[in-house]
Amino acid sequence: MATTMPKASEVERKWYVLNATGKPLGRVAAKAAHLLRGKHKPIFTPHVDCGDYVIVINCDKAVLTGNKLEDKYYYWHTGWIGGLKKTQYKVMMTEKSDEAMMIAIKGMLPHNTQGANQLKRLRTYKGAEHKQTAQKPETVEF
Repeated sequence: MATTMPKASEVERKWYVLNATGKPLGRVAAKAAHLLRGKHKPIFTPHVDCGDYVIVINCDKAVLTGNKLEDKYYYWHTGWIGGLKKTQYKVMMTEKSDEAMMIAIKGMLPHNTQGANQLKRLRTYKGAEHKQTAQKPETVEF
């Protein structure tokens, strides 16, 4: 019996919806990263991008446990001298909660071109409405 290796052209991709209402940000991000990589499939191979499309809705209703709203900051650098910027997660979750979810998921994906391609299959929305109803996505309970 020979082992078959999946090819990127042979991968069938599905659409999944994750509802973040009342769930911790990191738990939702971990589940989304798991689906984006394709680790739930029996044909998973680390060097082949065999993941699915993921839609995360209600990002503004995701919660951060403990004192993370006050104590946690998101840091980035502009590239200029003295260009280190930071934003408190309290502000980020009220103004740009979909971006906070995307940043959390991005950190859980591989840091190479494969991870960049997987991140393109992610859609995050603040509210309960999304634009991908034509794809007939399946809801994932966790």
